[in-house]
Order: sequence, then structure tokens, then C-alpha cells
Amino acid sequence: MGCMNMVEWMHLGGYIAASILIAQAASAEPAAGATRIIADPQRCAALTQESAAALGEPTARIVSSTLNARSEPRVDPAAPPWMGPIPAMPEHCEVIGVMRERTGTDGQHYAVKFHLRMPLDWNGRFLFQGGGGTNGMLGFANGALQPGMPTALERGFAVVSTDTGHDNAVNNDAAKQGTVAFGHDYPARLEYSEKALDGVATTAKRIVKNFYGRAARRNFFAGCSNGGREGMVFAQRFPEQFDGIVAAAPAFAVPKAAIAEAWDTQAFAALAVHEGLEQKNGLPDLAGTFSDADLALVAGAVAKACDALDGAVDGMVQDLAQCSTSRVRPALEARICTVAKEASCLTRDQVETLIRSLAGPHDSKGHALYAEWPWDIGIGGIGWRIWKIGAPGGMASINVMLGSPALSSLFVTPPADVPAAPEAALRYQLEFNFDRDAAKIFAESAEFPRSGWDLVGAQSTDLSRFRAHGGKLIVPHGGSDPIFSINDTIDWWRKVDVASHGTAARFVRVFAVPGMNHCAGGPATDQYDALSAVVDWVENGTAPDRIEATAGPMTPWAGRTRPLCPYPKIARYRSGDLNRAESFSCEQPLS
Repeated sequence: MGCMNMVEWMHLGGYIAASILIAQAASAEPAAGATRIIADPQRCAALTQESAAALGEPTARIVSSTLNARSEPRVDPAAPPWMGPIPAMPEHCEVIGVMRERTGTDGQHYAVKFHLRMPLDWNGRFLFQGGGGTNGMLGFANGALQPGMPTALERGFAVVSTDTGHDNAVNNDAAKQGTVAFGHDYPARLEYSEKALDGVATTAKRIVKNFYGRAARRNFFAGCSNGGREGMVFAQRFPEQFDGIVAAAPAFAVPKAAIAEAWDTQAFAALAVHEGLEQKNGLPDLAGTFSDADLALVAGAVAKACDALDGAVDGMVQDLAQCSTSRVRPALEARICTVAKEASCLTRDQVETLIRSLAGPHDSKGHALYAEWPWDIGIGGIGWRIWKIGAPGGMASINVMLGSPALSSLFVTPPADVPAAPEAALRYQLEFNFDRDAAKIFAESAEFPRSGWDLVGAQSTDLSRFRAHGGKLIVPHGGSDPIFSINDTIDWWRKVDVASHGTAARFVRVFAVPGMNHCAGGPATDQYDALSAVVDWVENGTAPDRIEATAGPMTPWAGRTRPLCPYPKIARYRSGDLNRAESFSCEQPLS
């Protein structure tokens, strides 16, 4: 892969976090007895005449409304080839709208834009499709939530997406973190964090009602990463907007996770310096600290220590809670080179660096600044290494390329002026002081009256209004997620359970996906339909006791199936074919 400038890297980060890595399949069918509605296509063109009052927002206007014929799958030439084709679409009315246009404190033009698609053959449901990364892209609004599976639009959902108030092509300042420069404008921070979400949901619902002549009978949200954070924002701050939410791998503690990214960068940079690994610019070469063979050795050590804990030696660790450093360390040390470094062994410094990374960031007094990570076999996956250290030959760490600009511009107060250049992003993380700088995510000022943590974080344990509304929340999370630790998500669920007097499972359930990296990928059964599960829970009252999942073609066991189990249960082998889900049951861990 050739060299890329900062803007290109930010677009790549957006593709990874917002496109291929957004939550799971949207294959829900109408509930029993539900009636599909066939819309009048003539109503589509008339939508541009809707007043702001009819749209529920005084500044809103519909820029265009176009009736689109059914289309076949096609390739987007601007998208990376591994994303695959854009899925087919049914005949539908496509709406582009805008609200709250203004001039920012930086002199740039800002606006909240939204993209809505409404199929003529409608199943009566509305879906808000979450974004990814730091957004700034309008989104396809087709509910393509899992590659290779039917989209929500094809299934009959009306679907909306939004850029949350800034445009990566317009609100871009090379002197201030490029596409994350909007973090220097407080109203833009507010739109990104929460305000645009509520406004777009309200207006899109109005348009849906105006087009079909009736409101959606049920409203759903699905997203992963920042989209998962957005789902948490809706459940906690706007709980009446949605009946069911899928908030996968939620970035609901992303300011703290960004501190962890700086921690990782410093840990791997120290290893690079120790091993004499430098880039051409003289900065540490993170990607060279571990080869793919090295990470395969680490994954093998994890398997040796933890694979059998669930009753089956199958290349998957279901009992993640038991896969601790104390259990894995002996297996890692057995792979330490006795003399010189070879492909068949690890150095002691490599082992200690990994242990330091997975322990999470701390200040000089030992106070934890974010969660620790479990040990999981997906550490050996490409999706883990590209976030943590990048790939040899040109692909820099996403921790640096996406995490550093977000931390310096969007999460800390006041924002720092960091040029949109890979070297500057890396230097910012290398110079980050965990005693002095970590507290800046909680800082406020006259210009920024709410802190980055208060705005972007969404870890409230008070879901009483969402529960009273009848809302249901499903939270899938990969065991090998390199950016948001599943341990943090589980800790949040435990606190919700305490706040709910032991009844959290009645309305919110966390599903671990062992081996999965960030939202998808890794040696995992990462193809699953969480949206159908939440639809069934909302509409039929059927709480998901397990979600069937399938391994994709890039795994060692394509087509393998497993049940994903609601925490604290795990998939335990009982008998039969190791590659079939029915051979496993969801049970409480043995210890």
C-alpha cells in the first residue's frame, strides 16, 4: 500500500469505522399479522414543498426528493475494494435534507445534513443507521449493516443516516487536525455528540409520516463503534425516540479509549526504540514491533491457556473473563526466545509490551484511566494490528491516524492545534502526559461549557426512561476489539444491573463475540442478525437468549456457526459437531 496523506487516512478510518464495520445484519421481517404499505410514488416529488413546521424543525428544508427505480448491486469506485459492491435497492423515494445551517467560530459553513430512503413497499418500520469514526459523511442510508446480507432497505425499512453537523470535505483545516477540525467549534461538538441525532430522528420520522400517510409503527436504531455510541446517546438522553436499539462495540467511553490509544502508542514506540526500529522521518516504527508471525505466536499462547475453558478445543475462547494475564503469561513466557530473536519465538520485551498494552492506561500513581482488555485469539487478526500498530509497508496505526486527531481536537478542552499530518499525530500521542493531559477530557471553559467527556461519553447507568418507554437494547461486542474494550462494556452493564436492582436483562443484553475485532473481522463468527433479534424482542416480547452467528470466508472455518450468548452466559460445548451451533448451549461460566 502506498503512502497516504492525512486526509486520505481519515477517509480510510471513516470507511473502516463507518461502512464495513457498522453493526449487524438487517434481515428482520414484519411481525405476524403486520400489513405492508404500498406508497403512492407521486408523493415523493411533493416532499420538497414540505414546510419547516411540517418537518418539526424551524430551520429544516428538503433539498431534493427523487424517486429511484430498483437497482442492482454496483461497485463504488471511491470505496476500498474490500468493501464489496453497494447492495441492490428496491424502488424508493430518496430524500436529502438539511437543517441548522450556520457560520462557525472558525468562519466555516456548517450544517446538519441527512439522507433518507423510503421504499414504496414499506414494512411499517423506521431505522436510524448509525455513523462511524468522527462522522462527517452523509452515509448511504440503506441499512447495509453487514456485508453479504440483506439491507434494511431491501427488507422494507425506511432508513435515515446523517453527517451529524459537519462535512469532511468542507469543514477541513490542515492546520487543525484536518477532518476533525470541527472539534474547535463548540456548536459542532454539540451537534456531533447529541443534538444532530435528536433533530434528524425527529425530522426523518415526520417525513416518513408525510410520505406514507401514517407514522412508523416501530422505530429502531442500529450502529457500531461511533454508531454504537449514538445508540447509547438515544437510550440515555432521548429515550422516547426508539423502541429498539442495537449499539454494537459502543464508543460510549471514547475520550478515555483515546487516552488508551496514546498509551498503546507510547508502549509500542518504546519497544520500537529499544529494537532500533525507525521510520524515514526518525520517529518510531510501530508496525515493525510485531510481525504477523509474532502475533500468531501470541494467539497460539492465548489458545493454549484458554481455548479449552469452554469445553471445546476449537480455536475460540468463549470464557473471556477467565482468560486473564495470570493465566496467559506462562504460555507467553514459554514462547520467549532463549537466545536470539527468531520467527518461532518472542522477545521478553515483546511479551511485556503486550501485557502493558492490555492492562490499559494508568497515571503515575497507578490509577486506571480506562479499562483493561481480555486476552483473546483475535489478537492475531489483521483488524487488531492495524488499529494498534499498523501494517508493515505503509499502513500506519489507526490509533494514531484517527485516535490522535480526535483526542487533540474533539475530546480535550481546550482543543490543541495539531497539523493534519501523520508525523504530527504521532508526536502528539508520544508527548501525551497521563498525569497532566488525561484530565483535560473532563475540563470545561467559557468557550466549551461542557467537557469532551460530558458531551461524547455516554455511560450513564440510568436507563429508567428508556425502560419505561418499553425500549430494548442489544449490545454486541467483539472479544478482540482493539479500540473499545469489551471489559468496559461489561462493567457498564453490571452497573446498569445494580441500578436496575438486578433486572437489567429484561431490557438490555450484552453479547460477546469471541475472536471478533472492531465490529467485524478476526477468527470469529461475526455474521449475525442483531437487528432481527431486537425487532422480535420489541414486537413479540421474545427476549434473545442466544443469537445464531456464522463465520465468514476469511476465517479458518468458513460456515462454522455458534450461539452468541447474553452476558454472563457463555457458549459451552455439549456434544456433536464442533462446527455447528446446536452442539453448544448458553450457560453460566463454571467459575
